Amino acid sequence: MYALFEEAGKFQAGRVLSEADASAQVELETGKRVKVKAANILLKFDKPQPSELVAGAQAVAQEIELQLAWEFAPEDEFGFADLAREYFTDKPSLEQQAAALFRLHEAPHYFRRAGKGRFRKAPSEIVQQALAAIEKKKQVQAQIAAWAGELAAGQCPAEVREQLYRILFKPDKNGPEYKAVVEAARATQLAPLALLQRAGAIASPYEFHWQRFLFEHFPKGTGFPALAAPAITDDLPVAAVQAVSIDDSHTTEIDDALSVTGLGSGQVTLGIHIAAPGLAVQPGSPIDQVARQRLSTVYMPGHKITMLPDAVVQAYTLQEGRDCPAVSLYVTLDEATLAVQGTRTALERVPIRANLRHDKLDAFITQDWLEGADAPQPVPEPAVHLRGELSFLWRLAQHLKAAREQVRGKPENFNRPDYTFRLHGNEGRSPDGTEQVEIGVRKRGAPLDLIVAEAMILANNNWGRLLADFGIPGIYRSQASMAPGVKVRMGTKALPHAGIGVDCYAWSTSPLRRYTDLVNQWQIIAAARHGRTAALAAPFKPKDAELFSIISGFDAAYGAYNGYQAGMERFWTLQYLRQQGITELVGTVFREGLVRADDLPLVLPVMGADGLARGAKLRVRLGAIDDISLEVTGTVVERLDAPAVSPEDDTGEDEEPVAGPIAIAVDVADAGEPGPADAGPDNPAP
Repeated sequence: MYALFEEAGKFQAGRVLSEADASAQVELETGKRVKVKAANILLKFDKPQPSELVAGAQAVAQEIELQLAWEFAPEDEFGFADLAREYFTDKPSLEQQAAALFRLHEAPHYFRRAGKGRFRKAPSEIVQQALAAIEKKKQVQAQIAAWAGELAAGQCPAEVREQLYRILFKPDKNGPEYKAVVEAARATQLAPLALLQRAGAIASPYEFHWQRFLFEHFPKGTGFPALAAPAITDDLPVAAVQAVSIDDSHTTEIDDALSVTGLGSGQVTLGIHIAAPGLAVQPGSPIDQVARQRLSTVYMPGHKITMLPDAVVQAYTLQEGRDCPAVSLYVTLDEATLAVQGTRTALERVPIRANLRHDKLDAFITQDWLEGADAPQPVPEPAVHLRGELSFLWRLAQHLKAAREQVRGKPENFNRPDYTFRLHGNEGRSPDGTEQVEIGVRKRGAPLDLIVAEAMILANNNWGRLLADFGIPGIYRSQASMAPGVKVRMGTKALPHAGIGVDCYAWSTSPLRRYTDLVNQWQIIAAARHGRTAALAAPFKPKDAELFSIISGFDAAYGAYNGYQAGMERFWTLQYLRQQGITELVGTVFREGLVRADDLPLVLPVMGADGLARGAKLRVRLGAIDDISLEVTGTVVERLDAPAVSPEDDTGEDEEPVAGPIAIAVDVADAGEPGPADAGPDNPAP
């Protein structure tokens, strides 16, 4: 005897070996023996063979018209044999009964299961809804197939083009556009990105990188809501100083300025003046919410996305010719020894004498000129009239740097220059990738650079210590040691920063550009107003969960922004190679198989460089440039010197990762390019 039974939603048939009241032992055609509950046995028969019955019943089942079967089915609960009698004949064959069972089981939109082999008709409205859904699914599948065919043929449907960045970076795997790309990629055996490129979905490499960044970090766009800068209501005294700022010509968010008073008296006072949006913008206000969402200004060649609306920035920026609200740190120094005799923090209005632009002055304000030599060419105004102050600041900067290096245990070596990018042809608009790019070189540690950098480190160190002394929490950056792999961390404790050589370091000098600095400014303002009782008045209290949330969000956003900046600098470097017709360059082995160009901000993998010692100098022939993956490779042409190990570049941080190719896959989120580990902010340029 044979039996047809249901087990775990599947139908099987086999020979009955033994049978009891509640179960039976059944041997399948594979030889496997299974114990089957009696309630699960739906048919018993002597012939045909089980495999023949199942095969024949499956064929007959496909001939059953479901709509007709639904109409014939009883209104009450029924068994599969009942339907077979209604649909086929009053004496249905074994094969027809099994066919009815199979067909009923596979059509839940027509028949609901009521038990083993038992069913009930679905209501008419449910059937209609189910049929409509099935039809819709067929249409979607047909649409997917049509889109996949177009993609495979090298054409991109508009619907897929509109979903390009979502498909590549945050796909809805149930979306028809995504499924069409996957189907076409399998059919053509192309990677999704290559498939979409070939189909013309990516019209502009620059736009691809830009829109991808916006999609991931600014999905609602970069515009601001209509926000007015609140007025500063404090009755602030006007400082008896004349301050100057030192920035790049393109800087609009002028956060910091310096003043020097008392030259020639034996006691000199250095003033470090920081723009004070924290005097007007309050935590939780609409402007704060915008800043909290963005967390930092995003920089890239030829463009930037500011943290705050321009109207708000201009209300608090340290613009020349104005008495600007500022949080000022005054450091009193012995003029001869430069020993610190005292510090104080003040909330005041500071007269800004001038906004100096280092890119226009670096050629004039040299170390020799600052130390008394005649300038080879006339120094522009007003810098020429600031020689005394600038010379003192230069001497102080060198002194401060030497003191930090003593703590660090080794000098800071700036062996690589800073590169500047200028785009020509996009005046008055955002770049589109067609601009002519100019790459300039600025020596790291140039006088104006060092003057501002050391002053900001001094302020961040002093204000960090002030908060700690008053028991006010702040946001600090720390580094336990300079050993390889020891990263810079952000936290709320005033811990040493080994890379910089200070006992604590709290970002406080760029409140128009970094949210952490604005947060710390609120805390510093509380300290300046309330002194030792400031912990009670400060917006953020010890162990405040909001501070940890800000740190976490800032770390992630700042890393992503730096990564995008590094990627776009690489993009424009590759454009420079193409625009200048550069096919070969001279570089130095940087890591195993990697070469750093000597005169460009470019690191690339080079065939033939494996096994060469770090510092070996090579002439490299460049390969093809991929503007989407930001990839270019090279081949060694000749060795230009004997192997030598160059001293490590020392920025006070870990060695920077290399911005390289972009990995894009449809099945996983894009990893993207790495950005500078902690480059720049802890040794800030003006």
